[in-house]
Amino acid sequence: MNVLVVGAGVFGVTAAYELQTRGHAVTLCDPGPVPHPLAASTDVSKAVRLDYGDDTFYWDLALRALERWRGWNDAFGERLFHEDGLVLMAGGPMAPGGFEYESYVQLRARGLAPRRLDRAGLAAAMPAWRPDDFPDGYLNPVGGWARSGLVMERLLGAAQACGVQLRPDCGIERLLMEDGRVSGARTTQGETLSADVTVVAVGAWTGRIVPELAGALRSVGQPVFLFRVDEPERWQPPHFRPWAADVMRTGYYGFPALPADAGDLAGAVKVAHHGAGVPIDPDAPREVSPEQERACRDFLRGVFPALADAPLAATRLCLYCEAAGGDFLIDRHPDLAGLVVAAGGSGHAFKFAPVLGELVADVVEQGGDVVDRRFRWRRPRAYRRR
Repeated sequence: MNVLVVGAGVFGVTAAYELQTRGHAVTLCDPGPVPHPLAASTDVSKAVRLDYGDDTFYWDLALRALERWRGWNDAFGERLFHEDGLVLMAGGPMAPGGFEYESYVQLRARGLAPRRLDRAGLAAAMPAWRPDDFPDGYLNPVGGWARSGLVMERLLGAAQACGVQLRPDCGIERLLMEDGRVSGARTTQGETLSADVTVVAVGAWTGRIVPELAGALRSVGQPVFLFRVDEPERWQPPHFRPWAADVMRTGYYGFPALPADAGDLAGAVKVAHHGAGVPIDPDAPREVSPEQERACRDFLRGVFPALADAPLAATRLCLYCEAAGGDFLIDRHPDLAGLVVAAGGSGHAFKFAPVLGELVADVVEQGGDVVDRRFRWRRPRAYRRR
């Protein structure tokens, strides 16, 4: 089968790689540069967590992905995934219905041995964390974080090595139709790219190529901060791990100091926000506002006071393609044969990178019958965090 994949973010690259290894002839196009420095998937780090409250669907999918992350470290011969564990703390006693409580219950039920942390336990596990306002939580020893930008570089290299035809600097003007089905796409350079199946995986730009999805997907910006610290080793495991601070209420989470081979950002500590975000046109300039920086520093004064006045090494506004309901959209178009859409990362897709390509490839090969109801084509509905 001749497959055209439009978009070289995490959905597109993993789909292209998986489809090529299954014996299909795959062309991957993107307006570039590839990997794009502003793409959500090319950030310096992404969380790899199992913790999804009581949502067992994502727990099961995350466990599948976790095993693949470990395998990728072996396959690529380097530590792309850092299994340092995670610390998740609540702003009050954990109670049924709360994200941390339900996640803790799931971990115990699955035999994954989380360690309950009170204020004293938190002070011992994360000395930099001011424990006063976080009386309860846990250390999950399973999971950690991935060097997302480096992962994208390695995946692109692997895709090309197995035969994927990469077409950088190749934007898509429109989809092409022939005999009532999508037959490929026309590029912004006027070239025709023919395909048996076209996979649109362009994130926040999906509504421009598939307009009927404009109401089911939206683009928002989420602020990311990287702080310079003295003695970076104090901000790395085992003294400092990936963390989330009552994340459903505050929205804040973060990562250890980056390793020495991270170039200009070596030793920087990332703090990010996962909340309502700021609606933004995907082509608009992306800048973190002074108000967002002030809010982050105000939060840090109560949680990580040593970071509150630390100088910034970098900032970025991470562009989310939010799907209504927070579930990904991986399905065939209900009315246009030959078209598959893979989008709606909603700020939590990258951790599933090792299984995303498989999910998309199954839809390409087998159609909508293999799509879980959570990922099916749908109409606009409420947005929520995951």
